[in-house]
Amino acid sequence: MTGRPLIGVSTYLEAEARWGVWRLEAALLPAGYPRLVQRAGGLAAMLPPDAPRHAAGAVARLDGLVIAGGPDVDPARYGAARDPRTGPPAPARDAWELALIEAALAAGVPLLGVCRGMQLLNVALGGTLVQHVDGHAETPGVFGRHPVRPVPGTRYAGIVPEEVRVPTYHHQAVDRLGTGLIASAHAVDGTVEAIEPAAPGSAAWVLGVQWHPEMGEDLRVMRALVAAAARPARRGEEAPAGPHRHPR
Repeated sequence: MTGRPLIGVSTYLEAEARWGVWRLEAALLPAGYPRLVQRAGGLAAMLPPDAPRHAAGAVARLDGLVIAGGPDVDPARYGAARDPRTGPPAPARDAWELALIEAALAAGVPLLGVCRGMQLLNVALGGTLVQHVDGHAETPGVFGRHPVRPVPGTRYAGIVPEEVRVPTYHHQAVDRLGTGLIASAHAVDGTVEAIEPAAPGSAAWVLGVQWHPEMGEDLRVMRALVAAAARPARRGEEAPAGPHRHPR
């Protein structure tokens, strides 16, 4: 290894944010995300919404990708009518992050979806969502905690083999799993808490988690992503002769 793996993290695009005397439109991300990447040994790069046609070019410059949490996925993306409790759509972010996911899957770039990111991964592969569940976001603006149980034999269970209490804040969840995906962790109430490809040994490193690891102290999931992103073949350091993915 000659440097830390470059991990891109998708961001919000907000109509207004305030710092000092300024109130301006802003591309932003809770600091927990880049800090988690850094603590796990990666170099964080923020990816604000862009035209979907640029997603493949962005992913080609990355060693790993995180799709961050955020607003509800537009139900039109999975062919459902809008529930009154579903939040307002974020069309630019939906389009950009779906394109990033598709590009990462196509290129074999290690991919971690967090909360909304897990849900969007499921939707990208043809799955659907439950638009409202109770008990997973009890106090507005405050992260709760609940236990998550791994499914034995899955990639997630190989990373975190025991039941753990995780930071959580969501009101939507996976319903029908996308093509080729399996559930790899559940909450006590049966809610799907992690998803991954059904054949992890033959697929690129892909994992979605419903909770918010950036709000906790457990680095294992992010360390696993960074380790996958740091493999020599991923970074072109010991790849066969020929053009490398990473021109830097």
